[in-house]
Amino acid sequence: MKWPYLALIYVLLILAPLGFSWSLGWPPRSFHQELASGLGMLAFSIILVEFLLSGRFSFISSGLGMDVTMRVHQLMARTALGFALIHPLLYQGTPSGGRRPWDETNQITISTDFSVLVSGIGAYFLLFILVASAIARNSLDYKYETWRLFHGLGALVTACLLLHHTVYAGRYGGHPLLTCIWLALTIIAVGTLLYVYLVRPLRKRKRPWRVMSVSRLTPRQWELRIKPDGHNGLTFEAGQFAWLNVGHSAFSLHENPFSISSAPAEGPEVSFVIKELGDFTCGLGQIAPQTPVHLDAPHGNLSISHRPEKGIVLIAGGVGIAPMLSIMRQVKLSGTQRDLKLIYGNRVEEQIVYPRELSKEKTVFVLSEPPKDWRGETGLVDGPLLDRNLSSKQFESWLFVLCGPPAMMDAVEDHLIARGTASHRILSERFDYD
Repeated sequence: MKWPYLALIYVLLILAPLGFSWSLGWPPRSFHQELASGLGMLAFSIILVEFLLSGRFSFISSGLGMDVTMRVHQLMARTALGFALIHPLLYQGTPSGGRRPWDETNQITISTDFSVLVSGIGAYFLLFILVASAIARNSLDYKYETWRLFHGLGALVTACLLLHHTVYAGRYGGHPLLTCIWLALTIIAVGTLLYVYLVRPLRKRKRPWRVMSVSRLTPRQWELRIKPDGHNGLTFEAGQFAWLNVGHSAFSLHENPFSISSAPAEGPEVSFVIKELGDFTCGLGQIAPQTPVHLDAPHGNLSISHRPEKGIVLIAGGVGIAPMLSIMRQVKLSGTQRDLKLIYGNRVEEQIVYPRELSKEKTVFVLSEPPKDWRGETGLVDGPLLDRNLSSKQFESWLFVLCGPPAMMDAVEDHLIARGTASHRILSERFDYD
């Protein structure tokens, strides 16, 4: 789905409760009271839609990219926290004590019933903990899988607490129509968790994979090749990636995202180029053939299959070469009439993967620490290097596909825009969402 439609659906979802509240036509209260209710409802609706953003649903991430989807998730979570923090402060000075018989719309007072306020207070502090722990996740001393489990459970508890608080303490939430809307949105949010943690693993278990081989490509990079076990394999497009769960139950949270380096046209087997970075990747050499694998795929928006451009510049840094390999191999095997040029940066020569294969293509090798006899480009993949190797026509009309370190991608994107490359002709995806 195209991103403008996704953005419109998102806005409609988070504003729906506010719109229905306004349609009730109840007499307004003072501005600060109405603002307090509005911010509270916005915070709750944003939190509920957050479940959809974090569920790895391809109809969302294919239109935005997984990195953009997760950045929106992070930004809106912090926005919801800000609204939630301001929400109760705006009620200061409002008469309390609960409903009055002559005040059917609860225009005059707010509830002080502890049983309905405590759920809001609990959600208030739990939301703060969820957002703070997500921001500080990389510096916390526990594994990602542990954080992900508690983050999901914490979000579920927060949603349930907010549902209770909104329906029983809110002025508008207690109306039957609004109650049904909040309940429906909460059911959808909880349903996404059930899908992610129950339905999706069950589907993956029915389509298992096995390790074919693990081969060392460079001192710190490996090729992992897997094959389908009893099914036809994976339908994907060149440039996409997958979450791999190697050697664990389908319900395990031990999974990592890696770009697919093989081409769809190569057959049912799928390969990945993986760099040693963490606990799993540093143990790749110990993975035995026939080890069970579960795959959550395909994901990503680096596909060129529906692009009209005949010329494509692939720009890769380090292990970012993986999706470029997939694209190059697919173009070659499918016989597609496209002009390809690869710019491939590394620190040292020993980090270059598949040097013979890439030397046969239009490849510009770049090293930041070259040996004395190096004949390729030196330095960083940046604006001056692009100017030396690309023509004005390429900047103006070719498609650019980027994958690599964030600093490299930022520098390249900025330079492409400065050289007149339209933003819709720049495809990029980052695996670092923080």
